[in-house]
Amino acid sequence: MTSKSIRIGVIAAILIILGIIIYTTCAAIVPTGYTGILTTFGKVEQFTLDAGFHFKSPFQQVVLMDNREQKTAFNTQSFSSDIQQVDIIGSINYSINKSTAMTLYREVGTQYFNTLVMPRLLENTKAVFSKYTAENLVGARENLSVTIRDLLSEEMDRYGINIVSVSIENIDFTDSFTDAVEAKQVAAQKKLQAEIEQEQATMEARQAAERQRITAEAEASVKKTQADAAAYATKVQADAEAEANKKLSESLTKDLIAWLETKAWNGQLPTFISGEGSATLPILNLGGATQPAAQ
Repeated sequence: MTSKSIRIGVIAAILIILGIIIYTTCAAIVPTGYTGILTTFGKVEQFTLDAGFHFKSPFQQVVLMDNREQKTAFNTQSFSSDIQQVDIIGSINYSINKSTAMTLYREVGTQYFNTLVMPRLLENTKAVFSKYTAENLVGARENLSVTIRDLLSEEMDRYGINIVSVSIENIDFTDSFTDAVEAKQVAAQKKLQAEIEQEQATMEARQAAERQRITAEAEASVKKTQADAAAYATKVQADAEAEANKKLSESLTKDLIAWLETKAWNGQLPTFISGEGSATLPILNLGGATQPAAQ
Protein backbone atom coordinates (compact mmCIF):
# COMPACT_ATOMS: atom_id res chain seq x y z
CA MET A 1 0.00 0.00 0.00
CA THR A 2 1.43 3.35 -1.05
CA SER A 3 1.52 6.49 1.07
CA LYS A 4 -1.03 8.07 -1.23
CA SER A 5 -3.50 5.30 -0.57
CA ILE A 6 -2.89 5.66 3.15
CA ARG A 7 -3.59 9.39 3.01
CA ILE A 8 -6.82 8.77 1.07
CA GLY A 9 -7.91 6.20 3.66
CA VAL A 10 -7.14 8.57 6.53
CA ILE A 11 -9.06 11.43 4.89
CA ALA A 12 -12.02 9.15 4.22
CA ALA A 13 -12.01 8.00 7.82
CA ILE A 14 -11.84 11.59 9.02
CA LEU A 15 -14.74 12.55 6.76
CA ILE A 16 -16.80 9.61 8.01
CA ILE A 17 -16.06 10.54 11.61
CA LEU A 18 -16.92 14.17 10.91
CA GLY A 19 -20.12 13.04 9.23
CA ILE A 20 -21.07 10.96 12.21
CA ILE A 21 -20.29 13.83 14.57
CA ILE A 22 -22.30 16.27 12.46
CA TYR A 23 -25.20 13.83 12.21
CA THR A 24 -25.29 13.13 15.91
CA THR A 25 -24.84 16.73 16.96
CA CYS A 26 -26.52 18.70 14.19
CA ALA A 27 -29.42 16.47 13.17
CA ALA A 28 -32.63 15.75 15.06
CA ILE A 29 -35.58 13.49 14.30
CA VAL A 30 -38.97 14.23 15.85
CA PRO A 31 -41.28 11.14 15.75
CA THR A 32 -44.92 11.39 14.72
CA GLY A 33 -47.13 12.36 17.65
CA TYR A 34 -44.42 14.39 19.35
CA THR A 35 -43.41 18.03 19.48
CA GLY A 36 -39.70 18.95 19.54
CA ILE A 37 -38.69 21.58 22.11
CA LEU A 38 -35.42 23.21 21.02
CA THR A 39 -33.05 24.48 23.70
CA THR A 40 -29.75 26.34 23.33
CA PHE A 41 -27.49 25.95 26.32
CA GLY A 42 -30.63 25.07 28.30
CA LYS A 43 -32.64 28.07 27.12
CA VAL A 44 -35.98 27.24 25.47
CA GLU A 45 -36.29 28.69 22.01
CA GLN A 46 -39.49 30.45 20.98
CA PHE A 47 -40.44 27.88 18.35
CA THR A 48 -41.04 24.14 18.25
CA LEU A 49 -40.14 21.36 15.85
CA ASP A 50 -42.84 19.30 14.13
CA ALA A 51 -42.50 15.61 13.35
CA GLY A 52 -39.68 14.90 10.87
CA PHE A 53 -35.95 15.48 10.28
CA HIS A 54 -34.35 18.75 11.40
CA PHE A 55 -30.88 20.36 11.53
CA LYS A 56 -29.64 22.16 14.62
CA SER A 57 -26.38 23.47 15.96
CA PRO A 58 -24.18 21.22 18.07
CA PHE A 59 -24.96 23.44 21.04
CA GLN A 60 -28.68 22.81 20.84
CA GLN A 61 -30.77 19.93 22.18
CA VAL A 62 -34.22 18.67 21.21
CA VAL A 63 -36.59 17.59 23.99
CA LEU A 64 -39.56 15.45 22.89
CA MET A 65 -43.03 16.18 24.28
CA ASP A 66 -45.66 13.51 23.64
CA ASN A 67 -48.88 14.98 22.18
CA ARG A 68 -50.73 11.69 21.97
CA GLU A 69 -53.58 10.80 24.31
CA GLN A 70 -52.19 8.96 27.30
CA LYS A 71 -53.75 6.88 30.05
CA THR A 72 -52.49 6.53 33.60
CA ALA A 73 -53.97 4.47 36.42
CA PHE A 74 -54.18 5.77 39.96
CA ASN A 75 -55.38 4.62 43.36
CA THR A 76 -55.97 6.50 46.56
CA GLN A 77 -57.95 6.52 49.79
CA SER A 78 -60.64 8.94 50.84
CA PHE A 79 -63.39 9.39 53.42
CA SER A 80 -67.09 9.76 52.76
CA SER A 81 -69.23 12.42 54.40
CA ASP A 82 -70.19 9.92 57.11
CA ILE A 83 -66.49 9.19 57.85
CA GLN A 84 -66.25 5.82 56.11
CA GLN A 85 -62.87 4.91 54.60
CA VAL A 86 -63.00 4.34 50.84
CA ASP A 87 -60.34 2.70 48.66
CA ILE A 88 -60.45 4.09 45.11
CA ILE A 89 -59.04 2.69 41.89
CA GLY A 90 -59.34 4.73 38.71
CA SER A 91 -57.67 5.99 35.57
CA ILE A 92 -57.24 9.27 33.70
CA ASN A 93 -56.90 9.97 29.97
CA TYR A 94 -55.13 13.19 28.99
CA SER A 95 -53.13 14.91 26.27
CA ILE A 96 -51.22 18.18 25.76
CA ASN A 97 -51.68 20.87 23.11
CA LYS A 98 -48.92 21.21 20.53
CA SER A 99 -49.20 24.98 20.61
CA THR A 100 -48.54 25.18 24.35
CA ALA A 101 -46.07 22.28 24.68
CA MET A 102 -43.13 24.73 24.72
CA THR A 103 -44.69 26.77 27.56
CA LEU A 104 -45.55 23.64 29.52
CA TYR A 105 -41.96 22.41 29.24
CA ARG A 106 -40.55 25.80 30.24
CA GLU A 107 -42.83 26.19 33.28
CA VAL A 108 -43.20 22.59 34.47
CA GLY A 109 -40.94 20.25 32.51
CA THR A 110 -41.37 16.80 31.05
CA GLN A 111 -42.58 15.37 34.35
CA TYR A 112 -45.65 17.57 34.27
CA PHE A 113 -48.01 14.68 35.01
CA ASN A 114 -46.38 13.66 38.29
CA THR A 115 -45.63 17.26 39.19
CA LEU A 116 -48.92 18.87 38.27
CA VAL A 117 -51.73 16.54 37.18
CA MET A 118 -51.54 13.66 39.65
CA PRO A 119 -51.53 15.75 42.88
CA ARG A 120 -54.53 17.78 41.70
CA LEU A 121 -56.30 14.62 40.55
CA LEU A 122 -55.97 12.97 43.95
CA GLU A 123 -56.98 16.13 45.80
CA ASN A 124 -60.09 16.68 43.69
CA THR A 125 -61.03 13.01 44.00
CA LYS A 126 -60.94 13.17 47.79
CA ALA A 127 -62.87 16.45 47.82
CA VAL A 128 -65.64 15.06 45.63
CA PHE A 129 -65.91 11.78 47.56
CA SER A 130 -66.22 13.64 50.86
CA LYS A 131 -69.54 15.15 49.69
CA TYR A 132 -71.28 11.75 49.46
CA THR A 133 -72.30 9.25 52.09
CA ALA A 134 -70.70 5.83 51.76
CA GLU A 135 -74.02 4.28 50.78
CA ASN A 136 -74.60 6.82 48.01
CA LEU A 137 -71.09 6.49 46.58
CA VAL A 138 -71.83 3.06 45.11
CA GLY A 139 -74.53 4.32 42.79
CA ALA A 140 -72.86 7.64 41.95
CA ARG A 141 -69.76 6.36 40.16
CA GLU A 142 -70.55 8.06 36.85
CA ASN A 143 -71.36 11.39 38.52
CA LEU A 144 -68.16 11.15 40.53
CA SER A 145 -66.07 10.64 37.38
CA VAL A 146 -67.67 13.55 35.53
CA THR A 147 -67.38 15.93 38.50
CA ILE A 148 -63.69 15.12 39.07
CA ARG A 149 -62.92 15.56 35.35
CA ASP A 150 -64.67 18.95 35.22
CA LEU A 151 -62.82 20.25 38.28
CA LEU A 152 -59.47 19.05 37.00
CA SER A 153 -60.08 20.41 33.48
CA GLU A 154 -60.61 23.94 34.84
CA GLU A 155 -57.24 23.80 36.58
CA MET A 156 -55.27 22.19 33.72
CA ASP A 157 -56.56 24.30 30.82
CA ARG A 158 -54.13 27.12 31.56
CA TYR A 159 -51.23 24.71 31.11
CA GLY A 160 -52.52 23.35 27.81
CA ILE A 161 -53.30 19.94 29.32
CA ASN A 162 -56.54 18.39 28.07
CA ILE A 163 -58.30 16.11 30.57
CA VAL A 164 -60.14 13.74 28.25
CA SER A 165 -61.79 11.59 30.92
CA VAL A 166 -61.57 10.37 34.49
CA SER A 167 -62.91 6.90 35.29
CA ILE A 168 -63.65 5.63 38.78
CA GLU A 169 -63.24 1.91 38.16
CA ASN A 170 -63.62 0.47 41.64
CA ILE A 171 -64.81 1.63 45.05
CA ASP A 172 -64.09 -0.55 48.06
CA PHE A 173 -65.03 -0.17 51.72
CA THR A 174 -63.90 -1.74 54.97
CA ASP A 175 -65.16 -5.23 55.78
CA SER A 176 -67.26 -4.00 58.69
CA PHE A 177 -69.04 -1.46 56.54
CA THR A 178 -69.56 -3.99 53.74
CA ASP A 179 -71.09 -6.45 56.23
CA ALA A 180 -73.35 -3.72 57.60
CA VAL A 181 -74.51 -2.78 54.09
CA GLU A 182 -75.22 -6.41 53.24
CA ALA A 183 -77.21 -6.85 56.45
CA LYS A 184 -79.18 -3.70 55.67
CA GLN A 185 -79.89 -4.92 52.16
CA VAL A 186 -81.08 -8.28 53.49
CA ALA A 187 -83.35 -6.51 55.98
CA ALA A 188 -84.67 -4.22 53.24
CA GLN A 189 -85.37 -7.20 50.99
CA LYS A 190 -87.22 -9.00 53.78
CA LYS A 191 -89.23 -5.87 54.50
CA LEU A 192 -90.04 -5.48 50.83
CA GLN A 193 -91.07 -9.14 50.62
CA ALA A 194 -93.32 -8.72 53.67
CA GLU A 195 -94.88 -5.60 52.15
CA ILE A 196 -95.47 -7.43 48.88
CA GLU A 197 -97.08 -10.35 50.70
CA GLN A 198 -99.21 -7.99 52.80
CA GLU A 199 -100.26 -6.09 49.70
CA GLN A 200 -101.09 -9.36 47.97
CA ALA A 201 -103.19 -10.49 50.95
CA THR A 202 -104.94 -7.12 51.09
CA MET A 203 -105.65 -7.25 47.36
CA GLU A 204 -107.02 -10.77 47.62
CA ALA A 205 -109.22 -9.75 50.58
CA ARG A 206 -110.50 -6.76 48.62
CA GLN A 207 -111.21 -8.96 45.63
CA ALA A 208 -113.06 -11.47 47.82
CA ALA A 209 -115.08 -8.67 49.43
CA GLU A 210 -115.82 -7.24 45.99
CA ARG A 211 -116.98 -10.64 44.76
CA GLN A 212 -119.22 -10.99 47.82
CA ARG A 213 -120.62 -7.52 47.23
CA ILE A 214 -121.33 -8.30 43.59
CA THR A 215 -122.95 -11.63 44.55
CA ALA A 216 -125.06 -9.94 47.24
CA GLU A 217 -126.13 -7.22 44.84
CA ALA A 218 -127.00 -9.81 42.22
CA GLU A 219 -129.05 -11.83 44.73
CA ALA A 220 -130.78 -8.68 45.96
CA SER A 221 -131.49 -7.68 42.39
CA VAL A 222 -132.97 -11.11 41.68
CA LYS A 223 -135.13 -10.95 44.82
CA LYS A 224 -136.26 -7.45 43.96
CA THR A 225 -137.13 -8.56 40.45
CA GLN A 226 -139.07 -11.52 41.84
CA ALA A 227 -140.83 -9.30 44.39
CA ASP A 228 -141.68 -6.75 41.70
CA ALA A 229 -143.02 -9.53 39.50
CA ALA A 230 -145.12 -10.96 42.37
CA ALA A 231 -146.42 -7.50 43.26
CA TYR A 232 -147.26 -6.85 39.65
CA ALA A 233 -149.05 -10.18 39.36
CA THR A 234 -151.03 -9.43 42.54
CA LYS A 235 -151.91 -5.99 41.22
CA VAL A 236 -153.01 -7.43 37.91
CA GLN A 237 -155.12 -10.05 39.67
CA ALA A 238 -156.62 -7.45 42.02
CA ASP A 239 -157.36 -5.15 39.09
CA ALA A 240 -159.01 -8.05 37.25
CA GLU A 241 -161.11 -8.98 40.28
CA ALA A 242 -162.06 -5.36 40.84
CA GLU A 243 -163.05 -5.04 37.21
CA ALA A 244 -165.04 -8.26 37.43
CA ASN A 245 -166.79 -7.11 40.63
CA LYS A 246 -167.52 -3.78 39.03
CA LYS A 247 -169.10 -5.44 36.04
CA LEU A 248 -170.98 -7.83 38.33
CA SER A 249 -172.23 -4.95 40.46
CA GLU A 250 -173.37 -3.11 37.41
CA SER A 251 -175.23 -6.18 36.16
CA LEU A 252 -177.21 -6.77 39.41
CA THR A 253 -180.86 -5.64 39.51
CA LYS A 254 -183.52 -5.86 42.22
CA ASP A 255 -185.34 -8.62 40.36
CA LEU A 256 -182.11 -10.59 39.96
CA ILE A 257 -181.31 -10.21 43.64
CA ALA A 258 -184.82 -11.35 44.61
CA TRP A 259 -184.52 -14.32 42.30
CA LEU A 260 -181.12 -15.27 43.76
CA GLU A 261 -182.53 -15.04 47.30
CA THR A 262 -185.48 -17.19 46.34
CA LYS A 263 -183.18 -19.70 44.70
CA ALA A 264 -181.02 -19.81 47.80
CA TRP A 265 -184.11 -20.30 50.23
CA ASN A 266 -184.31 -23.77 51.82
CA GLY A 267 -188.09 -23.61 52.42
CA GLN A 268 -187.96 -22.83 56.17
CA LEU A 269 -189.53 -19.70 57.57
CA PRO A 270 -187.52 -17.66 60.03
CA THR A 271 -189.03 -16.94 63.42
CA PHE A 272 -189.30 -13.76 65.45
CA ILE A 273 -189.89 -13.41 69.14
CA SER A 274 -191.72 -10.22 69.89
CA GLY A 275 -191.16 -10.24 73.63
CA GLU A 276 -191.44 -12.19 76.87
CA GLY A 277 -194.53 -14.40 76.79
CA SER A 278 -195.42 -13.34 73.34
CA ALA A 279 -196.21 -15.75 70.60
CA THR A 280 -193.65 -16.63 68.00
CA LEU A 281 -194.66 -15.36 64.59
CA PRO A 282 -193.34 -16.48 61.27
CA ILE A 283 -191.61 -13.87 59.11
CA LEU A 284 -191.99 -14.12 55.43
CA ASN A 285 -189.98 -11.84 53.30
CA LEU A 286 -191.60 -11.85 49.92
CA GLY A 287 -189.59 -9.06 48.57
CA GLY A 288 -191.66 -7.33 45.99
CA ALA A 289 -194.96 -9.21 46.89
CA THR A 290 -198.14 -7.05 47.05
CA GLN A 291 -199.25 -6.07 50.64
CA PRO A 292 -202.80 -7.32 51.67
CA ALA A 293 -205.50 -4.72 51.60
CA ALA A 294 -206.72 -3.30 54.88
CA GLN A 295 -209.82 -4.86 56.28
